[in-house]
Amino acid sequence: MNDYNIDDLDREIIELLSGDARLSNRKIATELGYTEGTIRSRVKRLEEENYIRFTAVTNMAHLDRPQLAYIGIHAEQGQIKKVAKNVAKIPEINGVIILLGRFDILAIGLFEGLPEVHRVASNQILDLEGVRLVETTVAVDVIKYNNRLAKIIVP
Repeated sequence: MNDYNIDDLDREIIELLSGDARLSNRKIATELGYTEGTIRSRVKRLEEENYIRFTAVTNMAHLDRPQLAYIGIHAEQGQIKKVAKNVAKIPEINGVIILLGRFDILAIGLFEGLPEVHRVASNQILDLEGVRLVETTVAVDVIKYNNRLAKIIVP
C-alpha cells in the first residue's frame, strides 16, 4: 500500500481525465485554476502511485467478428484465488472477478470469434488446476457496452 493520500485537487484531476484522458495538463490547469507544473506533477504522482492509468481501449466496432464473452468458473474451494490469478494471466481475458453467487469466478473477454472463445474457455481455463466447471455466455447483440466500466471514483 502507498503512503500517498489523494486530496480534492487529485479527485478533480481524476474526474476530468475520466471524461477525456487526452486532456492536456495546460487545459486541466486552466479549468481548475492551478499552474501547469502543479497539474503535471499531480498527474505524474497519481500514475506512480497507481491511482490512474492511461490505456487504449479496443472499439468493438472495428473488430471483424467481435465476440464478447463471459466465462463463469466453478473452482475447488481453497483454490479460488489461485485459479483467478491463473485465469488473469491469459492474454485474451480482460477482466477477472471473484464472486459470491452462482460462480466463484467471472472472466470477461473480447474475442475475434467463437472459435477463440471455445479455445480459451475449453482448452485453457478448463485445463487449469482447481477448475471444476466452466460455463460460457456469449453476447449475441450488444445494445450498449461502456468501455469505461473500470472507471473507479476515488473517495
